Amino acid sequence: MKNIKTYYPYLAGVGMASIFGFSFMFTSMGLDVASPLELISYRFLLAASLITLLWLFGIIKINYKGKNIGPLLLLSLAEPVIYFIFETYGVKYTSSSLSGLMIALIPVAVTVLAVVFLKERPSLYQLLFILLSVTGVVFIIFMTGIESRNTSIMGFLFLLGAVLSAAFYSILARKSSLEFSPIEITFVMMWLGAIAFNILNLTEKIIKGYSITQYFHNLTNYKVLIPVLYLGILSSIVAYFLNNYALSKLPASQASVFANLTTVISVIAGITIRREAFYWYHIIGAIMILIGVWGTNYFGKVSEMVMSSEEIH
Repeated sequence: MKNIKTYYPYLAGVGMASIFGFSFMFTSMGLDVASPLELISYRFLLAASLITLLWLFGIIKINYKGKNIGPLLLLSLAEPVIYFIFETYGVKYTSSSLSGLMIALIPVAVTVLAVVFLKERPSLYQLLFILLSVTGVVFIIFMTGIESRNTSIMGFLFLLGAVLSAAFYSILARKSSLEFSPIEITFVMMWLGAIAFNILNLTEKIIKGYSITQYFHNLTNYKVLIPVLYLGILSSIVAYFLNNYALSKLPASQASVFANLTTVISVIAGITIRREAFYWYHIIGAIMILIGVWGTNYFGKVSEMVMSSEEIH
């Protein structure tokens, strides 16, 4: 049983990447009708409401008594709040290809920040495999073709902000896991996201002259309701719980690499469900990503075994 449990963090990472991979398809569906801010605000409001019901019915246990909740608020500010704002406007002011390229740099940023804040020292082999995984993402994006859409310095800055906020989230989640359970971290994230994005969405609607009674009007359309259910339940509660769990059990530099699997899952979802074309460079890029994820985690475990052996002696 002990040997099986050692694989739980890795299964959590794969599960998280799978859910986020399919989320692009559902997000695209929702944006055909709703605005980005509407979709995000509905998503986190549903997630916060559902996780609260789970707590009230005793299905999940949450206890913040005697704990410093400040770090959780800072973590939640980094992601989902700042991350989603920066990512949304980064995509708006650059091309989608460039956006994907920048977001792929998150594991690199996490590794660098983990060295500074967590004193985690990735081995040379780990660094090489992280680079291989990121290169796989970059390869798929470049081979897909960079769009002939104007980019701006502001767009670059927004995307850099998204990368850094996601990296800080990983670091803070790793540190917070020493005091809080994964579900306690997820609970605060969902509520801060719900409050922040719904205030922004409500403010935008008031400025545009919409009636408050029309706030949830778009949810009557199944093209919005279905994505909100997927994004609110799976992509928010389940995926972030799995991510927080993985971060509580693995070094931040290892856990963050699973995010690159999202690219592979997105391609698979496009082929099987949306009947999109599948090219040779998708296969090569996917192999590079998978090998990169495997190598980072394999040599991470080897490093831990060596360290344990040195402590014994």
